[in-house]
Amino acid sequence: MLKKMTDVDVRKGIKNVLTRIEEACKKRPPELEAVEPRLVAVSKTKPVNLILEAYEGGQRHFGENYVQELEEKATNADILEKCKDIRWHFIGHLQKNKVNKVLCLPNIYLIETVDSQKLATTLNNHWPKFGPPDTKLKIMIQVNTSGEGEKNGIPPAEVCSLTEYVLKECGNLQLDGLMTIGRFGYNPEDGPNPDFLCLKTCRDEICQNLGLDWKNINLSMGMSDDFEHAIELGSTNVRVGSSIFGYRPRKVRE
Repeated sequence: MLKKMTDVDVRKGIKNVLTRIEEACKKRPPELEAVEPRLVAVSKTKPVNLILEAYEGGQRHFGENYVQELEEKATNADILEKCKDIRWHFIGHLQKNKVNKVLCLPNIYLIETVDSQKLATTLNNHWPKFGPPDTKLKIMIQVNTSGEGEKNGIPPAEVCSLTEYVLKECGNLQLDGLMTIGRFGYNPEDGPNPDFLCLKTCRDEICQNLGLDWKNINLSMGMSDDFEHAIELGSTNVRVGSSIFGYRPRKVRE
């Protein structure tokens, strides 16, 4: 497991991020004033002691990118004992052959990266084996708003059809919203981020075409470098790592 880290003030990081979220909310359109964005603390490559510190500071939603790392943390004895109400978000690419490894974990809350009918079907079919009785698994549909080949997610043009499939064919799933990873390094001084605008448009279209209430469809967009801008454009779920836990070492692959 990753080495223990003690030189990061996680509670201060969370407090600072929440303050920045509050300030960003003041710049949103009037119709979004009542919507409080959800903060997901991205703890990938970070040790358990920092997660415990964040939890003790009031943070409940945590995001992990890699199945093996999520397994280690979700089943860690200290986390199981001290973090009873932790809510894990899986925010990385999920292969169908690893679905069971994720669904069996305690306190799994939301899969943010559903990007195909096949993955949706697999999650739908396997959730009853692991989830509490009469519950649905929360999922988000990942959209590749930038069109970059190295990013996962479906094209914007396919969002409505996949949403309809989930709603009609996947009775064990609950659609929580849409998710995107925008272009890295975009400068808000150039205008509103087109990736964030695109995701908002996708939500508007599925709500209009499928008769959904937009207030029930979260938008997961914005990370440490751009979450304030994302909130101003309508994000209701921000994934923040380095602003809370400090900068990460090189990625640890499974």
